[in-house]
Amino acid sequence: MSDPLPGDRIFNVLFLCTHNSARSVLAESILNRSANDKFRAFSAGSHPRGQIHPYAIDLLKNLSYDVSGLRSKSWDEFAGPDAPRMDFVFTVCDDAAKEVCPMWPGQPMTAHWGVPDPSTAEGKEAEKRLAFANSYRMLQRRIDVFISLPVKSLARLALQKEIEEIGRMVDAPEKAS
Repeated sequence: MSDPLPGDRIFNVLFLCTHNSARSVLAESILNRSANDKFRAFSAGSHPRGQIHPYAIDLLKNLSYDVSGLRSKSWDEFAGPDAPRMDFVFTVCDDAAKEVCPMWPGQPMTAHWGVPDPSTAEGKEAEKRLAFANSYRMLQRRIDVFISLPVKSLARLALQKEIEEIGRMVDAPEKAS
């Protein structure tokens, strides 16, 4: 368990959230854009809502992301024998962290990167949209740190410690003006 992950390949990362409608989809999009040559990201939910939140789609479109392939899906799609083998599995919401996750083939490294649920934000439309922007910013920051890690050379135990520390990063949300 102390050996580094095998190198010279793309590492698969699964972001989990309960509904797979906002945070996990944002994280999937960010990682796929930021580290296409090192990582391939996916997202799923324990109880998928069946659609991506419209504010998440709007935010990604405004940031020039291709949203055509995004969909809300169950984590069951990634637990079967024909699913891509995951190297990392990150929960990005408190609800998913409390649930029992499926057994992932290949024993991926896991960590909890909790981010407040923007879809529960209250107030005016601008305040709700700001909640999505704040979630995006928090995830972007954590993913930037993650992709800067020397994944191919760190021992598994050291890498596990690093990915857990990323989840403990303090992110102060911006205030609506």
